[in-house]
Amino acid sequence: MAQSPEMRASDADRDRVAQVLRENFAEGRLTSEEFDERLERLYQSKTYGELAVLTNDLPATDLRLYRERAETPAKRAQKSRKRAQTLSAMWVPWAMASGINWVIWVLVSMSSDGPVYPWPLWVMGPWGVVLLVITLATGLGSGDSRRSSP
Repeated sequence: MAQSPEMRASDADRDRVAQVLRENFAEGRLTSEEFDERLERLYQSKTYGELAVLTNDLPATDLRLYRERAETPAKRAQKSRKRAQTLSAMWVPWAMASGINWVIWVLVSMSSDGPVYPWPLWVMGPWGVVLLVITLATGLGSGDSRRSSP
């Protein structure tokens, strides 16, 4: 079905035009002021005709090519591997440092006359809490929870 200039545009249509404007700005076809002005007008636009005015002096662009690309299973698997690597890069040093500190604490405890304060808790506690907050806040530990729904 052909789109008439009077037909109302969707948010996805505006997002595609914004992407076109960003690309043309990056290529130097628009000044910073023009880009800002067009973006402002873009998000006030209601129809396809108003959207077309924003890009009519730019090289011809087929907005259908700017549809959101669906994530392929390979991309999802790659993101999942990257999440696992990020988690590993964060938590492995913490676990190693904590383990080393506990070994030192055990050796000191065995060679002392009385009980020794469990100081490794002060090393692993704050660091672990920060890592936990980062993991939960960024959704790193949740597998594909950030994946967009189809």
